[in-house]
Amino acid sequence: MQHYTFMPRGVCSRLIDFDLDDEGKIHNLSYFGGCNGNLKAIGKLLEGADAKETIGILQGNTCGRRPTSCADQLTKGLEAALDGSLAPSTQG
Repeated sequence: MQHYTFMPRGVCSRLIDFDLDDEGKIHNLSYFGGCNGNLKAIGKLLEGADAKETIGILQGNTCGRRPTSCADQLTKGLEAALDGSLAPSTQG
């Protein structure tokens, strides 16, 4: 299992942490900053979900007048992890 930390842009959350297992399943998703209750719920709902399927579902989701959202930013982090442009990090 690999751990990733992604810095979202254009949203209230400041960091998105998640793990991907060898099958591309999401684990231990957590956001820092943003709408606490909603983002905790996203983490619970996506535990064990397939990263590619999650991208297809959440990509393009917006928040208010913003062209993105915390869910959309997660898709950017997942894509980067899957294509290798986001290097795994060490959990702190």
